[in-house]
Amino acid sequence: MNYTLLGESGLRVSEAALGTMTFGDEWGWGSPKDEAQKVYETYREAGGNFLDTANFYTSGTSEKFVGEFIKGHRESVVLATKYSNAAPGNDPNAAGNHRKSMIQALEASLKRLQTDYIDLYWVHIWDGRSRMVDRPGKHSGRTSRLDTVHRVADRVQPRGAHGRARTDSHVQSFELGGSGLVSLGERRFVREVSR
Repeated sequence: MNYTLLGESGLRVSEAALGTMTFGDEWGWGSPKDEAQKVYETYREAGGNFLDTANFYTSGTSEKFVGEFIKGHRESVVLATKYSNAAPGNDPNAAGNHRKSMIQALEASLKRLQTDYIDLYWVHIWDGRSRMVDRPGKHSGRTSRLDTVHRVADRVQPRGAHGRARTDSHVQSFELGGSGLVSLGERRFVREVSR
C-alpha cells in the first residue's frame, strides 16, 4: 500500500480509503456485520489506514460497525466522518451545515464510533443556506477545544463545476476535502481536486 499526505495536516493516509457507506443492511442493501468486518480486515491487512464514514450511512450502523472494528488499534487509523444529513423527523434543525447540526451530529458520531476524537470531520452535502462562516471551518475552534476533531474540512467541487474551494484564512485547521463520483473506472474527480 502506498501512502500520501492528507492535505497540509501531516497525516499519512493510504492512497486507497475504505468507504463504509455499505456497512450495515438497514437500507435493504449493504453488508451485514460479519461481511463488513471481513472487508475491513482485508483492507487493514493490505495496509489501508484511512476510513471514511458518515453520520447518516445506514442510519448510523456504519459508524457503529467502524467503532467496533477499530477497537484496540484506534490510534493506527485515520478516521473521517461527515455530517449534514439527518433522518426525517420533527426537528427542523437536525440536518444542515449550521453549527447546531454540526455539534449534535458530532456528539452522536463520537458515541457511535466509541472514540473520543475524529481525525477529519467534514460537510457531506452543502445545504445551500448556511453561510461560509456557519460551516465547519469556522466551528473548528469549538471542536478543537473539545479535543474531538483534529482536522475540519468543507467539500470541494471539481474545477469544471464550481471551481476549487479555498481554505478559510481565519481558521488554520480548515482543510480542502472532496466528495464526488469516484470508482475504479471513474477517477476524473480525484484528478480535478488534486491539481
